Amino acid sequence: MRIAIHHRLSITPPPGTVHALMQLLLTPQSGAGQKVESWSMDMPGLDNAARFTDAYGNIMHLVNQSRPEGELVVTVDGVVETMDNHGVLGRIGGEPVPALFKRRTQLTQGNEEIFGQFKGSSVNRLDVLHRLMAAVMEALVPEDAAAEPVPEGSEPNQSMSAAGMVQKMEGMTQSGGDVLTQVAESEGASIKSLPLASEFAHQFIGAARALNIPARYVTGYLADEGGSAALHAWAEAYDDRLGWIGFDPMLQLCPTEQHVRLAAGLDAHTTQPLRAVPLGDGVRILGISVAPAA
Repeated sequence: MRIAIHHRLSITPPPGTVHALMQLLLTPQSGAGQKVESWSMDMPGLDNAARFTDAYGNIMHLVNQSRPEGELVVTVDGVVETMDNHGVLGRIGGEPVPALFKRRTQLTQGNEEIFGQFKGSSVNRLDVLHRLMAAVMEALVPEDAAAEPVPEGSEPNQSMSAAGMVQKMEGMTQSGGDVLTQVAESEGASIKSLPLASEFAHQFIGAARALNIPARYVTGYLADEGGSAALHAWAEAYDDRLGWIGFDPMLQLCPTEQHVRLAAGLDAHTTQPLRAVPLGDGVRILGISVAPAA
């Protein structure tokens, strides 16, 4: 599947900023599952940016901004050809050793309710990982959860059954936000009542690492045939026989040709598409479009 991507995002440094540093993880790489045909980024100062491979094997750009004023806009355009390899990436040359991704972080502590049943299991690793993916869904979205909006200020709950969520989410995306936003809106539910893709990924990664399995957080795009899109997150875990394998616990499947991989790291903090120091008013998504390329 050939996918054309157009993505605009922005950040506004605080007034009076003398110097700002922008970190961009917005460059996908070709590999097993995708081939980058063309890719370009545009923003002020990018011509003089430092470009290098970070500690997790991603292509990173560092852009210096001297006395920035107002909104800084980053525009991304590209075409990526994707293939459905059932999530298998294999062993990727030049990447960090898999053991790096056994390290737990604040976001990937692991929930014993999810991983406890697999301790000491004689089941092979691949089967364990698929069962972990299902266990994450069961833990985050109980089948008997009540479908009620969450009042402002109350504790989040799950507003849709696991089966209902999977049915709604498969192939469903929206422009400029997490895929679950559209699911929530379609059900008339509070967005706060639904876990985001990042939470599914973090829970899967934490559980895998608790079982001494290397696992990492992945950012990318999720496309549908209608041309809508969302920034998305999923996980990859390491199998001694097959190498790295992708798992999307929110959609309950291994990544397909609708997934475009951007970057990987320990968790969401290490894979943010755009970061800045000072942060200012935060990163805003101005628009995302992803459609089959002509």
